[in-house]
Amino acid sequence: MLRSLLVCLTLLCLAPAANAGEGPSARGLDAVLAAGVLKVGSTGDYRPFSYKDPASGDFSGFDIDQARSLADALGVKLEIVPTTWSALAADFEAGKFDVAMGGVSITLDRQKKGLFSAPYMREGKTPIARCADKGKFETLAGIDKPDVTVIANPGGTNEKFARSSLKQAKILIFPDNTKIFDEVAAGHADLMMTDASETLYQEKLHQGVLCAVHPDKPFNFAEKAYWLQRDIGLKGFVDQWLHQSIETGAYQKIYDKWFK
Repeated sequence: MLRSLLVCLTLLCLAPAANAGEGPSARGLDAVLAAGVLKVGSTGDYRPFSYKDPASGDFSGFDIDQARSLADALGVKLEIVPTTWSALAADFEAGKFDVAMGGVSITLDRQKKGLFSAPYMREGKTPIARCADKGKFETLAGIDKPDVTVIANPGGTNEKFARSSLKQAKILIFPDNTKIFDEVAAGHADLMMTDASETLYQEKLHQGVLCAVHPDKPFNFAEKAYWLQRDIGLKGFVDQWLHQSIETGAYQKIYDKWFK
């Protein structure tokens, strides 16, 4: 009897800690199920993970299909909440969405504000340049020169990596991530350093013009995951859904649609 009481008291003491730091408008698994809606924040400018059609406003991409799969598994409707890389953290802390999906990389700064699902993709920053210049930019030393212009989108891990790695090269910030690779192709910048998966996708879109530089050996280590509000129940569900989708082949089917 006493032992059972002590166990119950311990669990009661630990229960608030599971959601410690949760903001006033942040939602957990129970709230998502009660509302019947999963709110997913996505930038819509990061192909093939997330893209917002400027004419229709519709979202598509690998992680958008994953979001639909997750909502179906929860038995709720999906609502895509538009955000930007610059505003992502602020929107997350304001509780505008339950989970951020769309090629989001795990960072310690983001970990302070929420929880990450199990990683679903190993990544790293690597250059993409015009194919004729591919051999010039295989090392950071070869990139970090005063006559080299590196382009980056504002507010995300690409800008952060460029600024922390380069001291001499010019860093050009370009606001439209959907057109940024066209700037490299047109010669307005020499290269961009971004996630290896994106360089491979853009190489395919700009065949013969842009080439990924050693995407199999990126400059750093990173992983992509789903950034969740700080609720242990929500994280547990997302991790189990992701595990089952990988084991059953559902994940691979969506992956092949966008990456092969």
